[in-house]
Amino acid sequence: MVSVIDLKKKAQEMNGQIVRWRRALHQIPEIGLNTPKTEKFILEELQALGVDEILYGEGRRGIVAHIRGKKPGKVLGIRADYDGLNMTEDTGLPFASTNGNMHSCGHDAHAAILLGTAKLLLGLREELSGTVKLIFQPAEEDGRGAPAMIEDGVLENPALDGIIGLHTGSLWKGFRSGEAGYRFGALMAASDWFTVTFHGRGGHGATPHLTVDPVAMACQAVNLLQQIVSRETSPLDSAVVTVGTISGGTMRNIIPSECTIGGTFRSFSPEVRAHLTERVTRICEDTAKVLRGTATVDFTYGPPPVINDKGMTEKMKAAMEDVLGEEKVREVEEPTMGGEDMAFFLEKVPGSFFFLPATYGDDRDYPHHHPKFDVNEDVLWIGAAVMTRFALSWQ
Repeated sequence: MVSVIDLKKKAQEMNGQIVRWRRALHQIPEIGLNTPKTEKFILEELQALGVDEILYGEGRRGIVAHIRGKKPGKVLGIRADYDGLNMTEDTGLPFASTNGNMHSCGHDAHAAILLGTAKLLLGLREELSGTVKLIFQPAEEDGRGAPAMIEDGVLENPALDGIIGLHTGSLWKGFRSGEAGYRFGALMAASDWFTVTFHGRGGHGATPHLTVDPVAMACQAVNLLQQIVSRETSPLDSAVVTVGTISGGTMRNIIPSECTIGGTFRSFSPEVRAHLTERVTRICEDTAKVLRGTATVDFTYGPPPVINDKGMTEKMKAAMEDVLGEEKVREVEEPTMGGEDMAFFLEKVPGSFFFLPATYGDDRDYPHHHPKFDVNEDVLWIGAAVMTRFALSWQ
């Protein structure tokens, strides 16, 4: 097998190419499942690299490419997302987007790293066992991409035995660029949303006794929803219930006939997720009933929690340590309440999702989804080296 020193050197020498890929993608961010320019770029680069097979179009969502090793073995999926966000960039970078969208979550880097991984693996095909399935995925931000690709059959033909991926940027604090982070079990939360419309009977603000006030219903419900986590969820189970919007009425002296609240809830287990769903529904419906109205409760379910397989994560930790040394590999101490649709893949296939910090350590660092967000490009090679090392050694 290629020595770790040689692999690390190859990856470091390729960092400039990964950066060029990342900057090209950064300039053309697209949203959701409508990503034709991004897909055209990735397709052309995969064809130039000489992968064995590309599956695209004909009703499929995303891009899948196969690299077949010269030795028999299992099938490993490596996934990267490539969609952006609908927000105006304010980085001042010479390669900044100007189309009204922005890569403000690092997905441009993820796709570029996966292209780099493909390049490394193609040069090491003689040492590769089995098949690597490269999964380039749209629509992570709205949670539709992974389910769409699963529906299209990405986990089959050939069936995956394992899957890995990464998230770069600044999601977990305390890490420095040049390090890498792993975590056993729950890494990111289930991410769900609710919309509740309270129905009453409108009227004049001076005669509230002749109305059924939906604003009062909404206010009472918001207060009661805060009790779900503080009084109904075990202190050992992390959960969040947040109401982020409330909307009702047109004038200060009119009681409206409807008022709507919207929010999100986050959890790490199916049991807590089900409890939050049931309690949001019951609290809102019963509050409306007590105040002589009704409530319509609607849920939008996002990704389940990201749960890393223990065995696959042990192998991921070993691959990280091979590339970086034990001193630069650290456990992510706390999961984040942020969601990730990599979770849909990990529900079906044992795998590991790891963290590649890409910060500067100064005033250039901004949180994900910020108009000034950027990544430290000097460390992108680490992602490609770790995933290549894993692909060569996991069996």
